[in-house]
Amino acid sequence: MAAAAVSHLRRGHALLYLLQRRCFSSAAAAAPLAAAAAARRLLSTSVESGASSTGQDYKPPLFDPFRVATLASSAPPLESPPIEEPPNDAPPPEEASAAAAPEKDVVACQHELEGMKAAVESLRCREESPHEKEAWRLLGRSIVNYCGTAVGTVAANDPSTASQMLNYDQVFIRDFVPSAIAFLLKGEGDIVKNFLLHTLQLQSWEKTVDCYSPGQGLMPASFKVRSIPLDGNSEAFEEVLDPDFGESAIGRVAPVDSGLWWIILLRAYGKITGDYALQDRVDVQTGIRLILNLCLSDGFDMFPTLLVTDGSCMIDRRMGIHGHPLEIQSLFYSALRCAREMVSINDGSNNLIRAINNRLSALSFHIREYYWVDMKKINEIYRYKTEEYSHDAINKFNIYPEQIPYWLADWIPEKGGYLIGNLQPAHMDFRFFSLGNLWAIVSSLATQRQAEGILNLIEAKWDDIVANMPLKICYPALEYEEWRIITGSDPKNTPWSYHNGGSWPTLLWQFTLACIKMGRRDLAQRAVEVAEKRLSDDKWPEYYDTRTGRFIGKQSRLYQTWTIAGYLSSKMLLDCPELASILTCEEDLELLEGCACSLNKSARTKCSRRAARSQVLV
Repeated sequence: MAAAAVSHLRRGHALLYLLQRRCFSSAAAAAPLAAAAAARRLLSTSVESGASSTGQDYKPPLFDPFRVATLASSAPPLESPPIEEPPNDAPPPEEASAAAAPEKDVVACQHELEGMKAAVESLRCREESPHEKEAWRLLGRSIVNYCGTAVGTVAANDPSTASQMLNYDQVFIRDFVPSAIAFLLKGEGDIVKNFLLHTLQLQSWEKTVDCYSPGQGLMPASFKVRSIPLDGNSEAFEEVLDPDFGESAIGRVAPVDSGLWWIILLRAYGKITGDYALQDRVDVQTGIRLILNLCLSDGFDMFPTLLVTDGSCMIDRRMGIHGHPLEIQSLFYSALRCAREMVSINDGSNNLIRAINNRLSALSFHIREYYWVDMKKINEIYRYKTEEYSHDAINKFNIYPEQIPYWLADWIPEKGGYLIGNLQPAHMDFRFFSLGNLWAIVSSLATQRQAEGILNLIEAKWDDIVANMPLKICYPALEYEEWRIITGSDPKNTPWSYHNGGSWPTLLWQFTLACIKMGRRDLAQRAVEVAEKRLSDDKWPEYYDTRTGRFIGKQSRLYQTWTIAGYLSSKMLLDCPELASILTCEEDLELLEGCACSLNKSARTKCSRRAARSQVLV
C-alpha cells in the first residue's frame, strides 16, 4: 500500500513538472492554473482519481449517478510519464526554480487540505447551543432520499401547511446551498456529492415550455422524488426524479441562477473534502462547459453583464429587476472564477479559458465603474449632462438626473456606498439589494474599497437593513403607484413584505461570509445575536414583514429549511472563519493586466485597463 502511494506521488510530481513546462496559448494564466489544479487533484481523497483522459478516441459512457467514472475500453491506456534522472550538472537557477514550483503547489494544497480537515473536526466536536441542536434536528428531518440515498432537503417542512405545499416540498437548487454548506462544515459531504451528481443528470433532460426548448445547459429550479407504478403494477413502485425547469413555476420564471449556484457549490465541495476527482469526471466537466456555454453565448447585448428576465433569481416574482440585476452578475462572476479553477486544462479548453478570462475582466470593470454609487458619485450623476453623442461621453448610459430618488440623498452615508440593483440605457435602479452586494464582496467582484464601503453602509443603516431581523432583501420597498406599476399590484409583494422589502434570515450566512472576508466578524456576530433572539421561538420562518422586520411574514412558511441552514452555517463559520475560503475568492490582478477589450488597437475607442487597475489600487 505504501509503495503504491509513493508510486502515485512520484507519478503526480512528474505530471506536474510536465504541465509546468508546457506552454498554453489560451491565456497568460493557463499554465499556473494547470499546475495548481494538478497539485490539488494529486492530493484528492477520492477513489476516482483516474476518472478522465485526454485520449482522442475516448468516448464518455452514458451518465450514471452511481457509477465510479472510469475509462471506457476504447480509451487509450493511461501511462505514467517517464521520470528522467537529473543530469549531473546543476540546472540553471531559472529552471531549478520552475521545477520547484509544482512541489510548492503540492505542499501548499496539502497544508490547506489538512487545515480544512482540522477545522471541520473541531466543528464536529464543539459544544452546540440548544438553538443549534434544535436546528440540526429540523435540518435532518428535511432530508430527501432517492433510492435510499440522501440527495437534498425540502424547501420547507411546515406541518400547518401540509395541504397547501405548492412547491415547498421540492428540493430547490438555490435553497439547498446553505444546507449543503452546513453539511460540509459538519463533515457530511455525501449528501452534497449526491445532490451535485443527480442535478447534473437532470441537466441533460429534455425540457420544453409550450413546444419551445431552452438552452441545453439549463439547470432545473427544483426537483421532486415521485413514486410511480412499475410497469403498470399498482403494488410495485419505482422512484423517479421529477425536475422543474420553470415550466411549472408560478409565472414560468427561468432559473438562471441554478447553474451558477451549482458551480459555486461544486468548487466548495472539492476544497473542503479534497475530492477533486469529482470535478475531473467527464460528465461533471461536460456539465460545467454546458453552463458556461449558455452564459457566454453571443447575443445582441452590448454589455458584459448577463441579460435576464424578471424573476430569474432569488427574487422570483415580478419586481422590476429584468435586465442586468446585480444578484445575477455577482453570482455570474463568482461562478466564472470557480469554473476557471475547475475546468480541465488541455488543448481543447483553450478557447473556453480565454472566453472566461475575457468576460471576467470586462465584467469586473463594468460593475466596479458603473454600478458603484456613494455620495461623490450621486453628486456627479446629479450634475450629468444628457443626450451626449460621442465616444468620450461622461454620461454613457444617458441617465437623467431626475431619476435620483428623493430618499437617496438623505439616506446614503458620508462614508460608504453600494452597488446599485440594475443598469440599462437611461435607467439606474438605486435600490440596495443585499444578496448582490454581499456576494460581490465574497467573490471579489467589488474592490477592497467598495467592499469596505458596503459594510460601512450596512453598519450605518443598521436600523433599516437589519433592525429586528437580518436582512432586508432590498431597500427601500416599492410603494403606492410604483408598487402598482412595477409589481402589477402583486398582493404577495406588498410594501415591506416578501421580496418587496421583506427581511430574510437566510441571508445571514452570506452576510457572515462577507464580514469574515473583510475582517468584520463583530458585525456578523451582532447580526447572529439579533436573529437568535427570535428564530426558534418564531418556528424558523421564511421571511418577516414590516419596515423593521417585527412581524412574521403574512404568507411565510414556518420551519423553512434555508432559514435553519443559514443560521447553522453562520454559527459554524464564526467559530472557524478559515473555512470561509471554500466560498470566497481573492482579487486576481492578472485579470486586470490581461484587459479583455483590447480596444487600444482602435483609434475610435480607448482601453480601460488603466481605469480598471485604479479601481483595485485606490
